[in-house]
Amino acid sequence: MSEILSYRELDVWKHSRILVKSIYQITRDFPKDEQFGLTNQLRRAVVSIPSNVAEGCGRNHAKDSIQFFFIARGSLYEVETQVIVSFDLGYLPQTDLDSILDQIIKCKKILNGFINYYQSKTNNQQPTTVNEILEQYGSNTI
Repeated sequence: MSEILSYRELDVWKHSRILVKSIYQITRDFPKDEQFGLTNQLRRAVVSIPSNVAEGCGRNHAKDSIQFFFIARGSLYEVETQVIVSFDLGYLPQTDLDSILDQIIKCKKILNGFINYYQSKTNNQQPTTVNEILEQYGSNTI
């Protein structure tokens, strides 16, 4: 199986990349004195979401993979909190807050669904890596 049919085919990875782009766009307008504060923290947290999904997919054991998927989920919650704090500080208008929170909710649903799906396949002593699951069940099922 080629690497193209792995994590890059997953909806969770694709949607989290959309969230990354949105966060980078909104943080461009943050005050310059936040460049090394909230802006940097938000960007680092949001980039870690698709990065940890990819890293989890690259692991050879289900336990390792799931750990990285949970780290991605934790980063998603971190981003949610930081976006709300950004709004509280007046750095985001309500429309941007609502748009980003909608994207976060969508990512949460997809990521939680992916984790549950992956755990159900690996708990049955089925294939133990994402690539093996994709080979057996196809990328359209995840």
